[in-house]
Amino acid sequence: MKGIVGKKLGMTQVFDPESGVVTPVTVIEAAPCPVVQVKTVDEHGYDAVQIAYDEVAERKLTKPKLGHLKKNSVSGAYRHLLELRGQTEAVVGENVTVEVFEPGEKIKVSGVAHGKGFAGTIKRHRFHRGPTSHGSHNVRKPGSIGASATPSRVFKGQKMAGRLGGKRVTQSGLVVHEVRPEENLLLVKGAVPGPKNSFVEVREASH
Repeated sequence: MKGIVGKKLGMTQVFDPESGVVTPVTVIEAAPCPVVQVKTVDEHGYDAVQIAYDEVAERKLTKPKLGHLKKNSVSGAYRHLLELRGQTEAVVGENVTVEVFEPGEKIKVSGVAHGKGFAGTIKRHRFHRGPTSHGSHNVRKPGSIGASATPSRVFKGQKMAGRLGGKRVTQSGLVVHEVRPEENLLLVKGAVPGPKNSFVEVREASH
């Protein structure tokens, strides 16, 4: 499993000078992520690789976290760890860079979506609104949420108004448009979840 953690810088456009085609891309800055640990089926029961990201000062980490990094020959302090399931060719101590991906490669990106606060059923679940004429008062109301005497309650999971966004989302079907290793940048065709300057996980698409 190939993967890296980066920061979403925002969206822009890339022009093809030959064809003149304009491609909307999301720019992801992915600094080198050191490999902290490689897990195997024989030793841990499953295959995975653990990488670190978001470098900070050592004083901002607890001693157990610092000890875990130094034990695995990682220089520097990193605030977060990410585990990627699957077999890997990574080696403890080496850095994972944007060069693990190639232009045209299919990927999936995970991140925490924009939090939009409390929202009604039309915005949250794409309900249709009611009629707006002849004295109607249910223009944006959800309508019936269940029967009366039977079952005398509202079923769990009923689509109603509530908090929208702010949850982890994985966008699949994305493609790497361009890789710029000298700038630690990945240009992904299309939009990816999350606001600007939020961390996103970029992984190869499962076949």
